[in-house]
Amino acid sequence: MTATATTTAAATVSGAGTADPTATATVDPTADLTGADPIDDPGAHRVLTGDRPTGPLHLGHYFGTLRNRVRLQDRGVEMFVLVADYQVITDRDIADRLAEHTENLVLDYLAAGLDPDRATVFAHSAVPALNQLLLPFLSLVSVAELSRNPTVKDEIAHSSQAAVNGLMFTYPVHQAADILFCKADLVPVGQDQLPHLEVARTVARRFNERYPHADGSAVFPRPRALLSEAPMLLGTDGGKMSKSRGNAVALGASEDETARIIRGARTDADRRITYDPAGRPEVSGLVLLAALCQDRAPEAIAEEIGDGGAAALKRTVTESVNEYFRPLRARRAELAADRGHLRQVLRTGAERANAIADATLAEVREVMGAI
Repeated sequence: MTATATTTAAATVSGAGTADPTATATVDPTADLTGADPIDDPGAHRVLTGDRPTGPLHLGHYFGTLRNRVRLQDRGVEMFVLVADYQVITDRDIADRLAEHTENLVLDYLAAGLDPDRATVFAHSAVPALNQLLLPFLSLVSVAELSRNPTVKDEIAHSSQAAVNGLMFTYPVHQAADILFCKADLVPVGQDQLPHLEVARTVARRFNERYPHADGSAVFPRPRALLSEAPMLLGTDGGKMSKSRGNAVALGASEDETARIIRGARTDADRRITYDPAGRPEVSGLVLLAALCQDRAPEAIAEEIGDGGAAALKRTVTESVNEYFRPLRARRAELAADRGHLRQVLRTGAERANAIADATLAEVREVMGAI
């Protein structure tokens, strides 16, 4: 789904004028929108979201998606949170330390505020019926459509493999199966994931057209994108913040580690600190991070630092991050002491996800006329 603009479904202003990313859900205007704002009618919607367990979640994940997931959960939206462990092997020869990364991902989720009593947290590999949906879904998408998917192109460009495997091209259809197995109608995503969601919408539409119920009704909803109002945070090298590029502060980083990473962040030679995302992206990214942590306008943060230069900016950012994330990190340390609890969260989530996936697969087989 290539979006040219977004519309705000529900927005509030807090603090000194910053849009609160946890209080705003934006939806893509090309998504055939109908019905009420999901925040106004939370019980009418189901959300599917998740991450690949390739390393620790970082501040970009938190402000970009995690805070909004917790808010949607707290408002009563039915939430499915996928640990996409099978998708790790799409661009890696060896899924190194996969079990450890999976548990640590759950740890980050719980520390951030996801509640396994209200959100279904499960691993992709624990739901066999989900993968069985992949085959009929692949029959609905052409090789050309997969080849020109911009997100796939980006993943291939940053792949460590010498040759691209076939599974990489099915990655968007994997995500379609993830979304449609539980018939999610809302998917919180970043701007870079919109092309994948468009594949899921295409698969749903084509399946419904080819295999409707006997009464003509659709099997799958066409999922819509929920875009956070938080702008994309830059990494410390000025590029996209990424687990794999070593340019991010992990949620579980210590205060000393946080200070060291931020000290090494790229800035520029202008001593006067301003908020100018287009002209000064590295400096502005740091200002924005402090603003998000303080719940203030980035312009106010920049004005306060003034002529203090990069050193004062980095000191402000470090103090803001460490203060904001101190409670989360304390919860994370407590949860990390009981790894059995993390595994139980995954087992409980898998039980519920399997029941839903089995029912969906049975429905798909019925409408397809399978024995």
